[in-house]
Amino acid sequence: MKHFWVLLSLTILLVTNSFAQKPDKPTSAELFHEIQKLNFLGTALYVAAHPDDENTSLISYMANHEKARTVYLSMTRGDGGQNLIGPELRELLGVLRTHELLAARHMDGGEQRFTRANDFGFSKHPKETLKIWDKDKVLADVVWTIRQIKPDVIINRFDHRTPGSTHGHHTSSAILSMEAFDLANDPNVYSEQLEQTTPWQPKRIFYNTSWWQYGSQEAFEKVDKSGMVSLDVGTYYPELGLSNNEIASMARSQHLCQGFGRLTDRGSDMEYIELLKGDMPKSNDVFEGINTTWSRVKGGEAIGDILYKVEANFDFQNPSKHIPELVRAYQLLQKVEDKHWRTLKSEELKNIISAAAGLYLEASSASASTTPGSKATINIETINRSSQNVTLKDIQIVGAGAKLTPNKVLGDNQKENFEVNFTVPANTPYTSPYWLNEPGTLGTYTVNNQSLIGKPETPSAFKAIFSLEIDGVEIPFEKSVVHRYSKPDRGELYEPFAILPEVTSKIDEKVLIFANSDTKSVQVKIRAGKNDVSGIVELDHPMGWKVSPNSIPFSIAQKGEEIPVIFEVTPPSNESEGKIEPKVSVGSKIYADELVEIDYNHIPKQSILLPSEAKVVRMDIRKSGEHIAYIMGAGDNVPESLEQIGYQVHVVDPNDIQNGDLDKYDAVVVGIRAYNVVDALKFKQPVLFDYVKNGGTMIVQYNTAGRWASQFENIAPYEVTLSRDRVTDENAEVKILAPNNSLVNFPNTITEKDFDGWVQERGLYYPSQWSSEFTPILSMQDEGETEKQGSLIVAPYGEGHYIYTGLSFFRELPVGVSGAYKLFANMLSIGKDEVKSDNNVKG
Repeated sequence: MKHFWVLLSLTILLVTNSFAQKPDKPTSAELFHEIQKLNFLGTALYVAAHPDDENTSLISYMANHEKARTVYLSMTRGDGGQNLIGPELRELLGVLRTHELLAARHMDGGEQRFTRANDFGFSKHPKETLKIWDKDKVLADVVWTIRQIKPDVIINRFDHRTPGSTHGHHTSSAILSMEAFDLANDPNVYSEQLEQTTPWQPKRIFYNTSWWQYGSQEAFEKVDKSGMVSLDVGTYYPELGLSNNEIASMARSQHLCQGFGRLTDRGSDMEYIELLKGDMPKSNDVFEGINTTWSRVKGGEAIGDILYKVEANFDFQNPSKHIPELVRAYQLLQKVEDKHWRTLKSEELKNIISAAAGLYLEASSASASTTPGSKATINIETINRSSQNVTLKDIQIVGAGAKLTPNKVLGDNQKENFEVNFTVPANTPYTSPYWLNEPGTLGTYTVNNQSLIGKPETPSAFKAIFSLEIDGVEIPFEKSVVHRYSKPDRGELYEPFAILPEVTSKIDEKVLIFANSDTKSVQVKIRAGKNDVSGIVELDHPMGWKVSPNSIPFSIAQKGEEIPVIFEVTPPSNESEGKIEPKVSVGSKIYADELVEIDYNHIPKQSILLPSEAKVVRMDIRKSGEHIAYIMGAGDNVPESLEQIGYQVHVVDPNDIQNGDLDKYDAVVVGIRAYNVVDALKFKQPVLFDYVKNGGTMIVQYNTAGRWASQFENIAPYEVTLSRDRVTDENAEVKILAPNNSLVNFPNTITEKDFDGWVQERGLYYPSQWSSEFTPILSMQDEGETEKQGSLIVAPYGEGHYIYTGLSFFRELPVGVSGAYKLFANMLSIGKDEVKSDNNVKG
């Protein structure tokens, strides 16, 4: 059972290019499971909008019970969500969630695909979604996926018939899937795709319905299900020692940044799929009437004759005895005219041959990264752990032009090691997510290479092709070059072999706020991608700003070493904003990228190259108070943002606070979703409320409605009912309901103009009801909806003030929205008159 997750990824590793995963080491029972999949020639495509939208139970059922090739098409990479485990947001969150999806697919046996759609945030209607996404481009990507995958059946996660009832991205995914079902077989539609693929018509398309579509389990029981297929996704797999819903739970738990870690499930569990188009199966077999045998392929019957016998007579004690038959089937498969099935099944069959022979083939770089033009050393390990005749003919490093020709017999369990040295070609692309290489729009990423569209990740720069002669037949085995190493506290580890620039730069503070005309020191960090790098650094800046000195020389001796250089930046006297961008010159080359690394235990390490820049903002802002206590929730950059305007922010652990501990602070700020994720808060509410009662200010940022324990049903000292109300239009008109309230007057005057330039949304999870003690400060609404007055509410409590806000300060402050800073400063300053405001700052 410990090898289970490896098994499920066996067939798909080459397809998804998850090149940083550990090598496959399947047991014979797992190998038998793969042979069963090899002998099923059917494909299912599951379609939804975001990472974690997918029904892992149904994906696992299709992949492991039906034995079908099963692909999840997620319209987006989840860039617009939140992050419970780290600081990554926007495009970096999209990278993290991409690899959480791949981890989930490795669990449930599916494959992963995407479109170019960007998750721009919550959308209330598909009309808005499809306009921002650029419907034609995303529809083209869905058609492209269907033509490439060639699914027999498509299953939509969401209902195309109910626009406006759920997230606009959700409904849009179903709308696009329905349209693509009809268009994919038309050669006149997106005809440019046909240079690399062929038209395809799926046989059926379903909607993955459930009781929640009908309001309750009782209501669903009364629904006519004659147009539905019912599937028991709780089936048990003896060869794996796991039930399908256990597998699905483990897959679901890979979405850690969204807080989806969960217990595993067991037992019978029904899923229903409603037929939308195509003929209705007469039984609960979604592939009924579709030829899923080897006879589906011209020339396939002879292959099937061999492989069905292998399956029927599989030797669990000695799988290698089947290698001659498997090799013969491989030979015949190479003669099949159908390129789609020939390519797909050849890769599956090669993996099975490799596993049956106990082959271990590895190409590991001596270092984790290198640069174009540098030397690279690749350590090769090969071993044949069977009595079959295997000869290693040659090893080619694709992308480098390097080749070894050992022509060596691999004896039973005799390890052979080799070394390949080469110079990395100067034109080798850097390692970075391909969809981030060019500027995109709010709704879509720019990908100009058609063959990359839909791929979950960037293909590795170098691959090793091991040409082996097995039982007299030469077969190529492809392995991505990785970096294998160990850590004392984690053991053996694998990560991608990255190609990086010889120097990168970064400014840690992505937004620099100048609350007055004083000069600030700005640190630029220079990181070497190779040994002995030297050059000069300059800092491009907006007109009216001053930077000193003009340039700074640097020299770095060791690869991976990072050194700081300091520039003095002086803002103009008037309000202004723009970008500062480090430019690093090494010889005749100029480098302007920042290297961001994402490294969590549950996904492979990721290297992302983004433009090195920081936003600079000169604003006139006043503040009162100095020391702020901050209770972190799901993770945000608000503390760093407040420090930018002169506050001293102290991150406190709620476990440690006792009565009186908070009295030294001018305000206590509770981070986003803290009541959803910090259990200790349920014990500390009395302490926090006593702090307010004794004259303190408590600011609670948004929490997700209905996702906390009963102790938090009222998170304020007075009654407040949180809802799912939100305003997603970042440009929605904002009206000031309480013009005389200090929140819009002291120490900064807030006007409607202070809501210009907001990003992604106005806010989310506003209260829908509150007691009379609260005063609503603002009103706003999305087009066609009722007015929302709960974005910012304030109430006196004892001698202090309690504020709840659903405004998305966690998005606005880190990107330098001036009005958001002024409003937050006012929230922190409530109750402090100007006489006491010795710490006021004015530009």
